[in-house]
Amino acid sequence: MAQTNGLENAGTILLLGCGKMGSAMLDGWLKAGIPPGQVYVNDPYPSDWLKGLKNKGLTLNASIPANVDVCILAIKPQMMHDALPSLQALGNGSTVFLSIAAGTTLATLASLLGEKSPIVRAMPNTPAAVGCGITALIGNQHVSADILDKIEAFVAVVGDTVRLQNEGQMDAVTGVSGSGPAYVFHLIETLAAAGEKQGLSAELAMKLAKTTVWGAGQLAMKSDQTPADLRVGVTSPNGTTAAALEVLMNDHEGFPALLDKGVTAAVNRSIELGKNG
Repeated sequence: MAQTNGLENAGTILLLGCGKMGSAMLDGWLKAGIPPGQVYVNDPYPSDWLKGLKNKGLTLNASIPANVDVCILAIKPQMMHDALPSLQALGNGSTVFLSIAAGTTLATLASLLGEKSPIVRAMPNTPAAVGCGITALIGNQHVSADILDKIEAFVAVVGDTVRLQNEGQMDAVTGVSGSGPAYVFHLIETLAAAGEKQGLSAELAMKLAKTTVWGAGQLAMKSDQTPADLRVGVTSPNGTTAAALEVLMNDHEGFPALLDKGVTAAVNRSIELGKNG
């Protein structure tokens, strides 16, 4: 569940980029009690929702303020080298930078913003749009425990958070939770398609698939049992579920092999982006 502690005195916030993830975070901050007048947003293609916040005091596409407490970098990785030099005046000081760009390392960010800048790297995921995301965090050597607590409060408005032990774990996080929602969406797609093939209408098959995945996720989160125990509990010997799992759990062609290959591909791409960044 999203948290809201500690944001009422967040100070001046600069949000660079306000796409889906930036909008989700901004909406969470405002609901958590941050006054719109404390927020500056720079986005070349602002949504109607974002434009409407100007009437409530939010500053949109103005000059970068001289004093910023937290600067959130919510732009695409390939835009970093063009956009970040304009923020160098904020670097090497008290401004804390939070980046949610995949593959862009702390070292790269520091080279663009200033080597003494406190920088936190984060990997959220798209369920943040409904307050059910999970975000992994790692800070550089200039990020104190108090700073990390503050930044954690910023991202906790869109879901749960975890702290990493080292930056090298970020690639694995990208492969599991960062890209993971797409795997689940594809599961819904293919489960519904299989239902259609067995004679269900498209609408009915999709409703069954969506609700089944949602319900199973809720049960997995709320149950004291492990997912493996829950799976065993719903699998009667020689029953229908057992017949399906014999196919799906095949070590060579089932979920274990496919997901391992998929996650590995995502991790390798994240590493590649980091090298190129």
